[in-house]
Amino acid sequence: MRYLFLIPLFLGVSQFSCSNSTPDKPVWEQLFNGKDLSGWDIKIAGHELSDNYKNTFKVEDGLLKVNYNEYEHFDNKFGHIYYYKPFSYYIIRTEYRFVGEQLKGGVHWNVRNSGVMLHSQAANTLTKDQPFPISIELQLLGGLGEERPTGNVCTPGTQVEMNGKLLPDHCINSSSKTYNGDQWVTAEAIVLGDSIIHHLINGDTVLTYNRPQIGALPWIKKQLPEQYDYWAERNGELLREGYLALQAESHAIHFRKVELLNLEGCMDKKAVNYKSYYIKPKPSACLY
Repeated sequence: MRYLFLIPLFLGVSQFSCSNSTPDKPVWEQLFNGKDLSGWDIKIAGHELSDNYKNTFKVEDGLLKVNYNEYEHFDNKFGHIYYYKPFSYYIIRTEYRFVGEQLKGGVHWNVRNSGVMLHSQAANTLTKDQPFPISIELQLLGGLGEERPTGNVCTPGTQVEMNGKLLPDHCINSSSKTYNGDQWVTAEAIVLGDSIIHHLINGDTVLTYNRPQIGALPWIKKQLPEQYDYWAERNGELLREGYLALQAESHAIHFRKVELLNLEGCMDKKAVNYKSYYIKPKPSACLY
């Protein structure tokens, strides 16, 4: 199912501004410049903000690499690299591939496992030992010789709704096929504030859910006991915006593109992203 959704939900977005430009040409912001980690903040469990422990994240051959060449053992060094500013209405697109073998010490569910964190808390708000940010995860999985879809949703400290029901599941599988080996895969998320999120793999919509919100209190109590009261008071709070982050979970992964189409200001006819990028002929209403 390829980009067939209308956006009546954008009726309240006109207060946002976009720079004026050719309205029928989308403007993708390259979050990864292919040269260095400018614009990104690193937070690895057990280490201070900006400590890129053992060069977990590096740029090489034009790729952003999650790399364990200097490690001997994983030791629960869950890490994330965060883009420096938050977003609310947008399309995030990345091309990724898993490579090599899992680092010794990683648990079985981390084999060929990574993710793009959506609506995440800021890097500088994590505790020193916090393994995952409160966020919505576009999960990236590689095949292991059996059916294993990618583009799933996982919910560290959060919950989502489907068909009007709040789901307690920590991870929900998509309808994607399995991608084995070290092949490149394109993953996207269409994120419309706190209303609806679509996951796409290689251009096909594989998962849709609604109303991302703070929740999963048992998970928070286990992972962040010292902050439980703070998050419990915000239980059910809708996540309208947040930061983007890429995961490091014990298996090497490469990203060769991380780009974003900002949809804020979409109802402004002078906005660069007013018309649909995906649907032709382009209608006069805002689409996604």
